[in-house]
Formats: sequence, structure tokens, C-alpha cells
Amino acid sequence: MLSFFRRIINSRAGLVVTFIVLGMIAFAFAAGDVSNLAGTFGGGGGLGGNDVATVGKQEVTVAELRQRAGDEVAAARQRNPQADMAGYLASGQLDASLDRMITSYALAEFGRQQGMIVSKRLVDGQIASIPGLQGPTGKFDENLYRRILSERKLTDAGIRRDIARDTLVQQLTAPTIGAAQIGEQLALPYASLLLEKREGKVGFIPVAAIPAGPAPTEAEIATWYARNLQRYRIPERRTIRYALITPEQVRARATPTDAEIAQAYQADRAKYQAAEKRTIAQVIVADRAAAEALATRVRGGTSLAEAARAGGLEASTLSAQDKATYAAQTAPAIADAVFAAGKGAVVGPVRGPLGFTVARVEGIEQVAGRTLAQVRGELVTTIRARKTTETLSQLHDSIDDALGNGATFDEAVKDAKLQAQTTPALTAQGMNPDAPGAADPALVPLAAAAFTAEDGDGPQLVQTGQDGGFAIVAVGQVTPAAPRPLAAVRDEVAAAFRADRSRQAARRIANAVLAKVNGGMPMAQALTQAGVALPPVRAIGGTRADLGRQEGPPDPAMVMMFSMAPGTAKLTEAPQGSGWIVVRLDSNTPGDALRNRAILASAKSELGRGMGAEYAEQFARAVRAGIGVKTDAAALKRVRDELSGQGGSDN
Repeated sequence: MLSFFRRIINSRAGLVVTFIVLGMIAFAFAAGDVSNLAGTFGGGGGLGGNDVATVGKQEVTVAELRQRAGDEVAAARQRNPQADMAGYLASGQLDASLDRMITSYALAEFGRQQGMIVSKRLVDGQIASIPGLQGPTGKFDENLYRRILSERKLTDAGIRRDIARDTLVQQLTAPTIGAAQIGEQLALPYASLLLEKREGKVGFIPVAAIPAGPAPTEAEIATWYARNLQRYRIPERRTIRYALITPEQVRARATPTDAEIAQAYQADRAKYQAAEKRTIAQVIVADRAAAEALATRVRGGTSLAEAARAGGLEASTLSAQDKATYAAQTAPAIADAVFAAGKGAVVGPVRGPLGFTVARVEGIEQVAGRTLAQVRGELVTTIRARKTTETLSQLHDSIDDALGNGATFDEAVKDAKLQAQTTPALTAQGMNPDAPGAADPALVPLAAAAFTAEDGDGPQLVQTGQDGGFAIVAVGQVTPAAPRPLAAVRDEVAAAFRADRSRQAARRIANAVLAKVNGGMPMAQALTQAGVALPPVRAIGGTRADLGRQEGPPDPAMVMMFSMAPGTAKLTEAPQGSGWIVVRLDSNTPGDALRNRAILASAKSELGRGMGAEYAEQFARAVRAGIGVKTDAAALKRVRDELSGQGGSDN
């Protein structure tokens, strides 16, 4: 988990993300996850109103940083379910996130100083394109947008300001990243490194080979527990009082009446009347004389498609067209002529808005009309969906008004005739530490909302899905972060103590083997003198390029081998703490990329992208220095402590 976040920091992709902050917004927009707007744009409560940094005259608040950290962990968890806040903090991602925010603010300020602007129309387009803000018609829903702003305690001005800022960042940095060109002679040494071949030997000292030893004493268990309290710490938990409002609950109120069904049928009567639909092949020709010549060839027996190709044109076929639809696509005069002709007839040329149309009637279908009884089921489904949405919206607005007027959770639930429920004590991620396992997806958005609430905040309304359902949410009992009592985790502590004792014993054996190998003793002999039964020596070898082609995590022995001098041995830990690896490099053979043009071309491309990111980084550093940046270490520590469960805003 920790290595997952470290890979993000050290990867080129992580460097690019440092500058293109807009990508975070694009991710949230593409996912349609409007519930995360508060995190992406800096909503939520603060830690006493302090600022964690100032960029010129702008402020980066602790609330913005805390929310950004929560969103980044949530995004990481989508790629790796094991990712959590502890790994995020341990890998230094909180500082990296603050650095990205500072860079974003500084670059945007620089852009404004240079006269760059982001138009209101562009920002409008960004907001309107968010899938989660589109209503049943597929178009932007202003009421939905305003409702979400209210629920998430956001402002339209704040959303627009942050979209404009991040757009400026993208405009300043995107053209630079990936634009650098690298010469062949510069790329050659790096490409040749990929072809360098190394060979060596590996000895493995597994922890499992070490005898378990005696059971730990109570004093040893207590000492281990006191020294590793953080391992057993449970973050702050909250019970959540909630009441769900789902489409199923209002289904009875959304049942269409006979009058509504009849009214809907009358409103769309043209849709259900008998109709004639035609399949039409057509060609549009700019010149009348050419159109008449084409029509003559078709009437003489040449197919319309073949005649069109002979004239350098292409025919198109429109299927199942009624007269009104076809007229809207072409012109009324063309539709009149085509629908007056019989099957197989050639029509035209007829003047239209784009030229002269020559058409051929390929088929005629008579569609029978449908009675009210025949379409009743279809109408019921459509009307019920509409009434369900309207009923949910009305109920939402009614409850929202009541809460705005000071109604308590119990009063709102009683008035709406809902069923109140209470969760166990959950973490901010919706997990129940007393019942290990995956979080209930239905409770995750409720927990996220509950943990944005501050002391004294009233109940809030939270969307629970894309079907219009929502919930009334209030915070119940708050349990501060604290380690589990030793009595509750004694067996776990004892097992951890014994595992660490075996690990340290394996390390001592590995160090002894390493010293002997570096002293000239063959590795196989050094392993046999270890005093415990160990796996035999294995030979390894390959090129640097082989490392990049490996699926999954790279072999740590291979990675180590490419950071050693020939004739030396080094020690590294095996994956998942399973033991220790002694690696000896026997030989290395330099590569020559001049004989492998594909490797050379690939190296040039990779170095070019890296150079572009380097240019962008240096540009951003210069901008930050010019704008002026100050950070508050104490405020940053408060954020880190709260996120790790070591304290709240007042500690």
C-alpha cells in the first residue's frame, strides 16, 4: 500500500499531474461523481479557519487541503482497494498534494498577470458538460446544480473560480509537456543502458525458516504494544442517523391516473397515428445540368449509387422516413415529390437548400396506427418515471425547507413519515473497524457527508444515487481516535511480536551471509553455514529492458543487481516482509543501441516526454518564486494529525 503511493510520487505520470491539475477535475466530471465536487473545489469545514499556505495574495486553507487529501485517497482506492489514508500520509502524498495546489494557484496568478483570461462561456460549458448535472432529458439541469451546491455547502462563484484557475494552469503547461525533441546522440547512452546485461546469484533467507521460539512474555507483549500503538489505532468514528427516501417509497404516489394516461396519449397522438414510411436513396448535385444527366442515367437502368460514383459523388440511403422527418432533413418540396412517387420511381432533380436532389424510392412501409389500449403500458412507464422524479424533487425541497427553518432530524423524519436508522460507529470511509470487510456502498456517501459536519451543524440531505434517491443524515455519537485496548488485541500483538522476532533473526543471518560473500566465500557455502535450512542459490540475469517488460512488481533481486558493482554483494528485503535477499553481481555486459533502432527510437520518445515535464517543472518553480509562497508548518501538521487520527482541529 505504501509502495503504491510512492510509485505515484516517483512516476513521470505523477510529475505531469503536479502541473495539470485540471486532470483531477476531468476525472470527477467523466465519472459523473458530483458528490465529490466539494473535495475537488475546496468545500467542507475547516480546522479553525487557518491557512496552510499563501500564494501571493491567495490562500490555501486547511479545509481545502483536507478535502483534497480525502478525494485523492478515494481516487487511489478505485485503482487499489487496499489504498488508505495511512499509506497516503506515510508516502508523503499530503505534502505533494499541497505542492500541487500551490503550483496551481501560482501558475493561475501568473497567467492573469500576463493578461490571460478564461471566458464565462468556457466555464459554462465545463459545468454543463458534467454528466451528474444532466437531467432526464440529457441536458444540463439548473435546479439539480443549485441543489447540489446547497447540499455540499458550495457556491457557484467558487466553482467557477476554481474551474477558471485550473484552465489557466492547463493552458500554461500542457503545450510544454511532451513537446521537447531529443537528439540521437543524447539518447544513445540511455538507450544502451536498456540493453546492458547483468548476471549474478541470489540467496534467500525466508522468515519462515526461522524457528518460532518461545511464547512472548506479558512484559514483551506490553512493550511491543506501547512501541507500536499506531498499528492498533482506530481513526475517529461516528454513528450516523439517517432516513432513506427512494423511488420505491413514492411509487404509489407516482401511479398514473386514467386521465393522465389519456392526456398523454392525446398530446402525442401524431406519434401513434397510422403512417407511411419510406426508404429513400438520394444524391445531392450542385449543378442542375449534372443532376438531370444523373437522373437520366438512373432512369435508364443504372443504379443510383453507381451513377453517383461515376460523377464523383456518393449516394446516401435514409431508412424508415416519414414525410415530416424527411422534409425537416431536406426541404418540403423534395418531400412532397418523393412521397408522391411510387416504389422504384426516380424523383428529381428538385432544388433544395444544398443543391439539386435526385432520389429513388427504394421501399414503402405502411405503419398501422396504435390505440390507447395498445400503448397504455408504454405510457404508464413514461408517466410513472416522470411523476416519480417530480415527487422526489418536491419531497426533497419540502424537507430541505424544513431543515432550513431549524427542524431537527427526528422532526423531519416524523413529518415525512420515514423510517430512521442508525449505523454502527463508522470511519470517514464508511468502514466498521469492529466488523472487518468491505464498506457497505450504500453507507459510503452518508459517512462522507457525516464527516464533513462540524459541531452544531444540523441534518443535511445527501444524494444516494442517480435515480433521484436521497437521505436525511445527521451525526450521532462521535468516538475520538484511539488505540484498541491491549486486552482486545493481545493475540494480534503476540503474533506481531513473534513475527518481528523471526524477521530480526532472519536479518542477522542474512547479514552474516552477506559478510561472508563479500569476503570471498561462495554464496552456496555461506548459505550452508547459516545454521538453518535455506533454499538453494539461484542464478539470475537479464537486461534493464527486461525489467520494464515484467508483469506485476519487478523482481527486487533484479532491481538490486542493476545498482551494484561487479564482484560485490548487497542485501535487500523480500516482498511483503517474507525474508531477506542476498544478491551478488558476477558480470555486466554493456549494450549498444546503435544496433537496435527500435530501442533507440523508444528512448528518444521517453526522454522527450521527460524533458517536457522537466521544462514545465522549472517554469512552475520560477513562477512560484516570482509570485511568492509561504507555508504554515503548524497548520500542515494539524491537517496531518487529523487525517492520521491523532488529533482534531483543536489539538
